[in-house]
Amino acid sequence: MKTTRQTSVVIGIGELGGVFAKALLVMGHTVVPVLRDTPIEDVATRHPDPEVVVAAVGEGDLDDVLAALPASWRTKVCLIQNELLPRSWEPYRLLDPTVAVVWFEKKAGRPVTPIIPTPIAGPAASLLVEGLRKIGVPAREVSAAAQVTEMVRKNLYILVANIAGLKVGGTVGELWAVHNALARAVGDEILAIQSWLVGTPLDSESLYAGMVEAFDADPDHGTTGRSAPVRLARAVAYARQAGLETPTLDRLRETFGGNA
Repeated sequence: MKTTRQTSVVIGIGELGGVFAKALLVMGHTVVPVLRDTPIEDVATRHPDPEVVVAAVGEGDLDDVLAALPASWRTKVCLIQNELLPRSWEPYRLLDPTVAVVWFEKKAGRPVTPIIPTPIAGPAASLLVEGLRKIGVPAREVSAAAQVTEMVRKNLYILVANIAGLKVGGTVGELWAVHNALARAVGDEILAIQSWLVGTPLDSESLYAGMVEAFDADPDHGTTGRSAPVRLARAVAYARQAGLETPTLDRLRETFGGNA
């Protein structure tokens, strides 16, 4: 008897997009790629009801992609970017998106490097967790409520490492062990901003413990990167909107610049 293969869409076939495409392929799905010059509406006409639409574009391209999503795909979206929070998708009227807080790296020519298991919440969570596990990437399913905390935890990790790393460089293990006062000063201001962004108080010590778990899992991970000045500028811009004082971030911004 002939069976119909399920179809999924991946927008952006870069390194991370390729990992999610492989996870879907091992689950028996036909994966339809959407490249930068691919008209999304044409793909949606041919595939109006995919199982999941993984938006695997960079952070800077996400708003444009979400704004251009066809109506038939808005209940199917999976987001995988850094610095995600509910406010990232709420303006685009996405209904219950699947969100993966990615805790692995994939660089060109190198295998996937997991740090800790990737939590995934939403309608496609079970599918993606199983697919990632089948290709050797640890993942776990969490509730939508728990995922907000997971997003903030990852944001704290990225922002503390990147922003404090502008000053001290080195690895995340060295940052926490040798430059703890700086890491805490940056982290406290980041958590105040994140609390404003999500609109609720945060359990700071629990989030610090989660960040340190990731530091300890890969202590040799580098602290900073090309995006660090932009992340710093964006954090300071949010702080000004919120009316928050961020003396540590402000001093770093004066030294290292960056545009939000």
